[in-house]
Amino acid sequence: MQNQTTLEKLDEKVSYILSKYHELKNENETIRNELITLKGQREIQDQEIDKLTEQNIMKDLEIEEIVNKIESILG
Repeated sequence: MQNQTTLEKLDEKVSYILSKYHELKNENETIRNELITLKGQREIQDQEIDKLTEQNIMKDLEIEEIVNKIESILG
């Protein structure tokens, strides 16, 4: 009788460990997918930042050209 009780306890503990393992495995997969999504979003944002930085440089050049034209007219 004692062996069966010990065996039942062992079975419960093994079942609990397996349950936790599957739970953590699923959580890990979810986090991995979120990480992939976030990396993709970051890449898109980095590209947008690069594009906006380039546009800003071009606008600065345009402003500089306008200032030079105004100075040449006034000067």
